[in-house]
Amino acid sequence: MINNFTKIVPVILSGGSGTRLWPVSTPERPKQLLPLTGDQTMLQLTAERIEGFDAAPVGRTILVSNAAHAEIIDEQLRQIGVEDYRVILEPVGRNTAPAIALAALEAQPDDALLIMPSDHVIADLPAFHKAIAQAMPLVEQGWLITFGIRPEGPEVGYGYIQMGQSCSDAVHEVVRFVEKPDLTNAQRMLAEGNHAWNAGIFLFRADTYLAALERHRPDMLAAVSASLVEARREGAHIFPDSIAFQGCPSDSIDYAIMERESKVACVPVSMGWSDVGSWDSLHAVSARCDNDNAVRGDALLLGANNCLVHSDGPRVTLVDVDDLIVVVSQGNVMILKRGESQKVRKVTEALKATAASIAN
Repeated sequence: MINNFTKIVPVILSGGSGTRLWPVSTPERPKQLLPLTGDQTMLQLTAERIEGFDAAPVGRTILVSNAAHAEIIDEQLRQIGVEDYRVILEPVGRNTAPAIALAALEAQPDDALLIMPSDHVIADLPAFHKAIAQAMPLVEQGWLITFGIRPEGPEVGYGYIQMGQSCSDAVHEVVRFVEKPDLTNAQRMLAEGNHAWNAGIFLFRADTYLAALERHRPDMLAAVSASLVEARREGAHIFPDSIAFQGCPSDSIDYAIMERESKVACVPVSMGWSDVGSWDSLHAVSARCDNDNAVRGDALLLGANNCLVHSDGPRVTLVDVDDLIVVVSQGNVMILKRGESQKVRKVTEALKATAASIAN
């Protein structure tokens, strides 16, 4: 046990719309609420992620979510036996910095907040738990901790963290945060060896975060605080005041806090992590059948190789084709080449443009 007085409070951020996994993921039912990698949904897997952690007491989970998803979140948590939790239901999305501020104000000042996106995969939970334990001594000293993923290649779809000197066992000071690089810079950072992927997973005391927000974004702190003062509470549900929260600036924790603070450290870890941010990412973390294919739903694959098939009903038949992504969902069919799933953005943008044109 690290410290009998330091309690870890899991904070699950579940406000994303998950449009990069269209047509399965939609704003009404985004990817965190779907069973993409197994029988459980991404949210359910996240809610169970801290189970078995014994290096510090674990408190009641706080979720921050879109108000439209309240009922489905309740149902999914009940399905896995989670009954003691709080859900803060945002009237509008204002990015991660205000969302975390809501949780920090709801928690006790000395709680250590473990910030976890609701739509990531972590295959190696013991490695994750070990990284949390390694970070806790610095958390108690007022550091803001981020968990970096040891790079597996020159990935251009992630931000990076440049690490400096060691400040504790397996923990390094953060020199800077790097935006998503081009391939040349990604290869350079990989060769230098002192960089990690930015996973968006954090650990810090509630009062440490709020003090940093007061220093750098007092306007944001004031708006979030006002929204909770006037909040409506119904059982496990907390509804921040809509007018006050809509007046809050929108910003990520990286820009608002992490890039501006000096006592920021990184724990680099290999834990089978993926943000499942594309159909290619889902293929990479999915169980494979013959010829490196990943199949969910009814499919017949004859001579197909390295394909992903995801169908919610109709049978998909692939014959003598390679490297395809085939998705059938809610009456929509999408076919892409593997390696080009980021182009889903073009589809969702075109659909929005079409809808806007019809509306006008």
